[in-house]
Amino acid sequence: MAQRLATEYVNASMRLSEEQMSQFIHKVYDPHVRQRVKVLDHGGQEVVLEDDGGEEVHLPFDRRDGHYVCELSFRLEAPHLTNVMRLLFAAFKGTGMVTRIYNGFMMMYYYQEGRVRKIVEYSRDSYKLVFEQKDATANLQQVYRNNDIETEISGIQKRINALLDSRFVSRDALETDRIDDELRNCSRRLFALEA
Repeated sequence: MAQRLATEYVNASMRLSEEQMSQFIHKVYDPHVRQRVKVLDHGGQEVVLEDDGGEEVHLPFDRRDGHYVCELSFRLEAPHLTNVMRLLFAAFKGTGMVTRIYNGFMMMYYYQEGRVRKIVEYSRDSYKLVFEQKDATANLQQVYRNNDIETEISGIQKRINALLDSRFVSRDALETDRIDDELRNCSRRLFALEA
């Protein structure tokens, strides 16, 4: 398994309520990561996470419209600090791009509200889409809005009515047989569509 060299958060953001901010401060369970909280002007807070090796990340949360908002980009190398940040980012619905850098390639994770929406692998001379979450709700809505089948059923029903009218007035046996064949085809298609 490839060893991760670093993790970069690019245009990362989190928006927390007062209660979530309290939870965020008390969420670090890793014994290798220490935490300090500084109170800033205008009611903001800065959470500082520090690894045993001395690497640290400063997460400034500004007060905006009754929420704590953190927006920044940073790079981590320590595995314990990287893991803590990954868990916090997912738990508190972070949005942004997270790049995991390995020797010879990078994995880019696109987060939206704490969930991975897309993963792309970049190497020196190529890139590959590894995962992309489709919007299932929009796809289902599109299927429900698609009324092609109902339109075809309506057209077949009108065709059947016209064929029955023609058969009723038909005096020619060959014409009646042709109409019956077409009625059979229409009924098979109608059965398939309604199933």
